[in-house]
Amino acid sequence: MSKSIVYLVAILFATGCSQNLKQGKLVTVTGEIPVEEMGITLIHEHVLVDFIGADSTGAHRWEKSEVIEKALPFLMEAKQKGVNTFFDCTPAYLGRDPLLLRQLSEKTGVNIVTNTGYYGVGDNKYVPAHALGETAEAIAKVWIGEFNNGIDGSGVYPGFIKISVDWKDTLSPMHVKIVKAAAITHKATGLTVVSHTGTDGPAFAQLEILKGEGVSPEAFVWTHAQHGTFEGYIKAAKQGAWISLDNVNKDSSGKPGGIDWCVELLTKLKKENVLHKALISHDAGWYDPEQENGGNYRGYTDIFEHLIPALKKSGFSQEDIDLLLVKNPQMAYAVNIREINK
Repeated sequence: MSKSIVYLVAILFATGCSQNLKQGKLVTVTGEIPVEEMGITLIHEHVLVDFIGADSTGAHRWEKSEVIEKALPFLMEAKQKGVNTFFDCTPAYLGRDPLLLRQLSEKTGVNIVTNTGYYGVGDNKYVPAHALGETAEAIAKVWIGEFNNGIDGSGVYPGFIKISVDWKDTLSPMHVKIVKAAAITHKATGLTVVSHTGTDGPAFAQLEILKGEGVSPEAFVWTHAQHGTFEGYIKAAKQGAWISLDNVNKDSSGKPGGIDWCVELLTKLKKENVLHKALISHDAGWYDPEQENGGNYRGYTDIFEHLIPALKKSGFSQEDIDLLLVKNPQMAYAVNIREINK
């Protein structure tokens, strides 16, 4: 079978699965929507990030009105480029503010999605102290509670699980607990596990934990995969995991995330017939409470102004672009329990 036929089969498979998700939903900060209404989607962005630490952060650290004033023009600019759905990947205890995101969604008409989960990178600086001594089951109970009852009485519900682990081949005991908690939460809710991961080692360490808990790799997004290897991408994608290239940046020439780098890599993924497992975004923004007026804020349009034209110049079709920005996000993030077939 030729590579072109294999690729066509992959596209048809992805499209067919999308049809099977017609009853699938996405949980946004303003309520549930059918996945077919997601449209063009940015799967990894930020509105606000607060690096002070779990013991000190909170909504008292920023004025919502000031954050809205700063972020609104950038979200409107993305909307003008066709963006209909926006995943805010700021986790709890690192600046997650569900009420702020709901206000921005209502003002822009863009679907915004927030998350549940804990962020372990930074020697657990952003993990609440009580969780350090808890079991994976106890941690998962908190996350499942947010899915069932909303976040902190806000009436806003999470649409995915955001976790992170250090970039080490062997995960620390705490990070093993976080991944196990994510597995438990996924099996109870169907929320996708999105993990700040980076290199190959921690990606496959997490996949082994998830599989050991009975969760399919199809429920796992390898976030910041631009720091991994091509061989790792192929191996993970063939298991079913999602490869998230989420730092597209026109100013990163010659580096992972740069436009030429992205074109070359996406072309190789297409040739290997795994483009249907790739996700792209900017990891852009954001308002920083420590900085005057929130600091520098990077916009969300490099994909549309720079990457897409470069991809089309390199032979990518509109169907390829739609796969990356519309169909793959639907498949990756629809609320859907994905367990390993036994």
